[in-house]
Amino acid sequence: MPKIVDHGERREEVVEAARRIILREGIEAATTRAIAKEAGYSNGVLTHYFADKDDIMLSALRSSHRRIVERLRGKLAGRGGLAALRELLLDNLPLDDERTRESGLEIGFWSRSLTSPAMLEAQRAEAGELRYLVHSLLGAAAEAGEITTGEDLGDVAERLLALVDGLSVRSLLYPDRLGAERLQRLLGAELDRLQTTSA
Repeated sequence: MPKIVDHGERREEVVEAARRIILREGIEAATTRAIAKEAGYSNGVLTHYFADKDDIMLSALRSSHRRIVERLRGKLAGRGGLAALRELLLDNLPLDDERTRESGLEIGFWSRSLTSPAMLEAQRAEAGELRYLVHSLLGAAAEAGEITTGEDLGDVAERLLALVDGLSVRSLLYPDRLGAERLQRLLGAELDRLQTTSA
């Protein structure tokens, strides 16, 4: 009797193999040959389940984002306003080994997105959702009187996200100067300013 193949499960195995390689060795190491070997399959299996390498990479990026969202659900449960905003932004910083690898994965995809319309579209969609959440939490914090800034909240959201991106890149490049404690302090200082800026 022929073996029944679960196509969804096999596809997910390939995606997770790609994700493991990227987290461990960087995006350049994730060749189709390396992914197939990591997953324990032949290159032919990859072409059966994916249109091309970008399809695998895009699936790996989405898989990483799903894991982050699941982690955030737990961290944000029962929190709102400024407390939720602080937790959300801290979770996007490379404060431990897991988030350092995730930041490296995300940043690795940035340059690839500039030459792949599908990947750029996915990046922009994910970034749009994050921006919407940051903006919504800023609005909730303002309504609750937790922040007193007179700035446009859209501008504040962009500045906070740019700070997180910048700190993440600099921490990966200069870990001796920007360890977890300093990253938290710098982000905390920016959020504290929102509480003391007069309208």
